[in-house]
Amino acid sequence: MLLVFLLNLREGWLQAKGCWDLEGCFSCPQDELREQLTCFCALKLVSAGAKTAARPFEYGRTHVVRPKGRHQATIVWLHGLGDNGASWSQLLETLPLPNIKWICPTAPTRPVAVFGGFPCTAWFDVGDLSEDGPDDVEGMDASAAHVANLLSTEPADIKIGVGGFSMGAATALYSATCFAYGKYGNGNPYPVNLSAIVGLSGWLPCSRSLKNKVESSQVASRRAAALPLLLCHGRGDEVVLYKHGEKSAEVLRSNFQNLTFKTYNGLGHYTIPEEMEDVCKWLTATLGLDGSCS
Repeated sequence: MLLVFLLNLREGWLQAKGCWDLEGCFSCPQDELREQLTCFCALKLVSAGAKTAARPFEYGRTHVVRPKGRHQATIVWLHGLGDNGASWSQLLETLPLPNIKWICPTAPTRPVAVFGGFPCTAWFDVGDLSEDGPDDVEGMDASAAHVANLLSTEPADIKIGVGGFSMGAATALYSATCFAYGKYGNGNPYPVNLSAIVGLSGWLPCSRSLKNKVESSQVASRRAAALPLLLCHGRGDEVVLYKHGEKSAEVLRSNFQNLTFKTYNGLGHYTIPEEMEDVCKWLTATLGLDGSCS
């Protein structure tokens, strides 16, 4: 079962790193995939009993895509489990959104429970890619704080947001809840004012505590209701199952009333031009950008 899961995850990762083909979808080579993952699983078994590395973890390289037109918005975009900021920066640079500055950080390399403790780039530790899994609040707080720090130096007249794919989407949604509540999970104040959240093929962490936190404060309820969210999920996703994305949207919608949930028949754990076009249109309308997505 683990090998099947890793094959599905690796396939989605490769497809998200692929290139546009003439048929209008992502394609990529799959050479030596099974051999690489067999080795990966063997390494996992060796490292499963290893002692967890001490925190804090070091974040990797951050890639920045500068706006080609008038700078109106800055979005931190977060990659998925095992990926890096470079791959998504290459895709985001091709989007017809000339007024957005994209900041694409790379997550720390850390032991990940879903891989039996094998280290890979991850925004937080995770044992189950769903809203029902145990919550690594310390890890999510650290990554949400890293994102907020990247946005904290942006000019005051620039709208800021967070987006991501898979685990990156989960981290973006966690940032949204921190913004609404005004605090991280550890109680420290959340410092930036978010204008948009985008999550592709992701899930909502800490869903069990979200409702009580937001509804306990009128200020939090108002912030949540005013923050625009776009969630997209493929019905064919075998890594983060569609039902988890759908349930996350339902939980969020009870507080985040300005939420759009888009679904794509047959889409697995990767992205396609139709989905990215929807993202472009939504960001242009939501952020009031000069440019248009053609």
